[in-house]
Amino acid sequence: MLYEFREIINQAVINQQKGLKNVLATVVFLEGSSYRKPGVRMLISNDLNSVGAVSGGCVEKEIIHRARTVFSDNKPKVITYDGRYKLGCEGILYVLIEPFFVSNAFITAFSEANSKRQTLKIESHYKKENEVFGDFGSTISFENKQQFQFAETFKPQNKNEVAVFTQILEPAFKLLIIGGEHDAVKLCKMASNLGWEIEVITSIKDPKQLVDFPGAKTVIGASPESIEFKDIAENCAIVIMNHSYVQDLKYVIKLSEYQPKYIGILGAPNRRERLFNELFEFVPTISDEFIGNIYTPAGLHIGAQTPEEIALSIVAEIIAVTRKKEPFSLRNLNGKIHS
Repeated sequence: MLYEFREIINQAVINQQKGLKNVLATVVFLEGSSYRKPGVRMLISNDLNSVGAVSGGCVEKEIIHRARTVFSDNKPKVITYDGRYKLGCEGILYVLIEPFFVSNAFITAFSEANSKRQTLKIESHYKKENEVFGDFGSTISFENKQQFQFAETFKPQNKNEVAVFTQILEPAFKLLIIGGEHDAVKLCKMASNLGWEIEVITSIKDPKQLVDFPGAKTVIGASPESIEFKDIAENCAIVIMNHSYVQDLKYVIKLSEYQPKYIGILGAPNRRERLFNELFEFVPTISDEFIGNIYTPAGLHIGAQTPEEIALSIVAEIIAVTRKKEPFSLRNLNGKIHS
């Protein structure tokens, strides 16, 4: 959800440059079930435009309407939205609505934390009541110990007097694509829609440009012999799609030095055994854990045929693996979707 928060900050800066005020609506507590969980946010400007969402689109209009008082008196408040009678979501949302101002110092700290792939912590003070006003608000903390309040007037209270919702924002999920053909572009586009941070490595003999991969952060030409990987051990997936068995093998051998959690490789099922046998020949000390993190052919078996469908199956598999879920149809589920 870091990418959603980043979009909110970017829009807040644009609004401030236009002379508009901003308020931030955050779901801080949930009784029952809902489409989205606590920690989702939307930004509202005093021209009543908004970015972000706290539900599937059904709650936002009421939040915008009830945010008007925060613009007029600058007082944060907590509201509830009972979806049991309006949405069938069987839940009550508690939403903190607070003034939101982005200072230059905050922008600098946030940009630096993003570039270094650091973790952020947000603490929101509130009460579990409806239409209640008070000294509520949020504080964001960075790894370098810097702290900022979303509202300039907010002064954190004694935590015994208010409820506190704490959210840890991990760095954006990282996808490393090794390959530069048409199917790699499709995978890049799909992953970018999820807010993933995408790096692309293409052949040094046929290097591509950033413009060739919409949504990518970087595109470089390299070889398995020269490449040095960074930040791939955690919160990262790697998909190898060179359409060359030899190049695939070389990259996997190189990756064995880093122990990533997911390596997807395109190719037919009948070459998997050959790949594993040759890996043991070139890297006799390779671990069972590393072998277990290789998924080839990459993707879930959903009948994918087109490059777009294959990209979808790969993205779905990455999500399932990294969240430790065994895929199945939700219609076979009894009880809650999210534990």
